[in-house]
Amino acid sequence: LSFSPGVKNKNRVAILAELNKEKRKLLMQNQSSRNHPGASLALARSPLNKDFRDRAEQQHIVAQQKAALQHAHAHSSGYFITQDSAFGNLILPVLPGLEAE
Repeated sequence: LSFSPGVKNKNRVAILAELNKEKRKLLMQNQSSRNHPGASLALARSPLNKDFRDRAEQQHIVAQQKAALQHAHAHSSGYFITQDSAFGNLILPVLPGLEAE
């Protein structure tokens, strides 16, 4: 797939325009927070905000575990369980115990 120089140039111009738009938006937000520093500081330190973030993060982890478990069961003949792991694994395989002979 090759693009003509005109198409490449249009893409670059569009990307640069989008970047400039985002930059202006961020500058306006930064300037607004300078005009009202107490408001942004209060929101950043609010215990409710921290609790909300912690709860959202926990829900995200649960959703990841569920998706990983479903994927493992669909694509493997093994059996898996969800388990918190010191190594960041969301699911762990369950190995059957072997009887001693």
